[in-house]
Amino acid sequence: MASMWQASPAALPMSSTPPRAKCRPAWRWAAAQVKWGATNPQRRARVMMEFVRLLNRDMDKLAEVLSSEHGKTIPDAKGDIQRGLEVIEFCIGAPHLLKGEFTDSAGPGIDMYSMRQPIGVAAGITPFNFPAMIPMWKMGPALACGNAFILKPSERDPSVPLMLAELMQEAGLPDGVLQVINGDKEAVDAILDSPIISGIGFVGSTPIAEYIYGRGCSNGKRVQCFGGAKNHMIIMPDADMDQAADALVGAGYGAAGERCMAISVAVPVGDETADRLIEKLIPRIEKLKVGPYTAGNDVDYGPVVTAAAKANILKLVESGVAQGAKLVVDGRNFALQGYEKGFFVGPHLFDHVTRDMDIYRKEIFGPVLSTVRAKTYEEALGLAMDHEYGNGTAIFTRDGDTARDFAARVNVGMIGINVPIPVPLAYHTFGGWKKSAFGDLNQHGPDSFRFYTRTKTITSRWPSGIKEGASLNFKPMD
Repeated sequence: MASMWQASPAALPMSSTPPRAKCRPAWRWAAAQVKWGATNPQRRARVMMEFVRLLNRDMDKLAEVLSSEHGKTIPDAKGDIQRGLEVIEFCIGAPHLLKGEFTDSAGPGIDMYSMRQPIGVAAGITPFNFPAMIPMWKMGPALACGNAFILKPSERDPSVPLMLAELMQEAGLPDGVLQVINGDKEAVDAILDSPIISGIGFVGSTPIAEYIYGRGCSNGKRVQCFGGAKNHMIIMPDADMDQAADALVGAGYGAAGERCMAISVAVPVGDETADRLIEKLIPRIEKLKVGPYTAGNDVDYGPVVTAAAKANILKLVESGVAQGAKLVVDGRNFALQGYEKGFFVGPHLFDHVTRDMDIYRKEIFGPVLSTVRAKTYEEALGLAMDHEYGNGTAIFTRDGDTARDFAARVNVGMIGINVPIPVPLAYHTFGGWKKSAFGDLNQHGPDSFRFYTRTKTITSRWPSGIKEGASLNFKPMD
């Protein structure tokens, strides 16, 4: 199918000679975009509407494929799809979101107005941990804005992105407007260097985000990149400790910790708070069920993505023990009968972690929660502010003044107040600060329509019989 070809990276740069691979030459992407960009926004929105219907129709099938390839549980897979679907629903509002501005009589007989136009051909490079959600976060706004879009999903779980492209084509998207390519760094570099691609969105690790941002910008492209995270959750002495413990377990161990918005650092304020929190956490964590998604409701989370990921997680756990942290829940010897060679990692809980330890400084991306005890609120706030990552953070408290102060002062992009994973809904914007994000515009929400369009401003004057003569002076219109 035209929207799902698997390209050779050599097909990406503009070429007058069609490549031998079964794909569409790059110049045709631009041609398809011109026609799609000229389609009125309401008709583009209707494609989004039909895509929503088809996605709901195939929700169970998509979730099954996602779980079988990624490993996350079926309910988690459906959540992955649903949060992507919400962005597509937001994109149905494209006719409103793409409206420009108008000023009547900005000067004598002069009107001024602006219009938002597509950037042309855009590309998205998406990660393994959300193979449905993040592709939709990228392609939905790009397509609704009238761009052609090239999706390069993770090579670890590419099936669902291909299925999404099929559904988009079934929904009425013209041939050639959405392309899916598979590959690794070679394909990524081809995207970064292709002269026909004007904008690139990426989600993944910080080192790769920095690489893509630097190379893409140096090639004159508009680029937004979202990288790693180390999300803190501060627990004040007045917090509901059962609520806080439940939130930490869900946010720290869901999807085996393979979420950029996972809480990986708990920061209780005061030793008494810490002791109460640990007492609540231990039995909850020890009851977690790890296993294959096929076990249904008997499983809380599944395997991590690869053997290398498992080895890296366990290596960091060992470093935490060696550097003096107290491992109060030890999942190192976890083994699942019948799946001894699987990539399953038992849950881990550390206490008395300090900011100099590797398990605190580095993104583990696994089912490991570190507890850093703070003596005061100011010390707890400083931990979140001083860390190089600034994706998300949360505070649990009953005190409104403390919550307001935290939200106002912390230098992190997404804040939760008694909410452990503060992922904004589709009509707000998603994005971190510091080394968690590169670029000045965020994902989904109004920012996504700004990213995938350029603003053109027109100053218009019609002859009115006024004879002014030539002027070489720069003067105000009024």
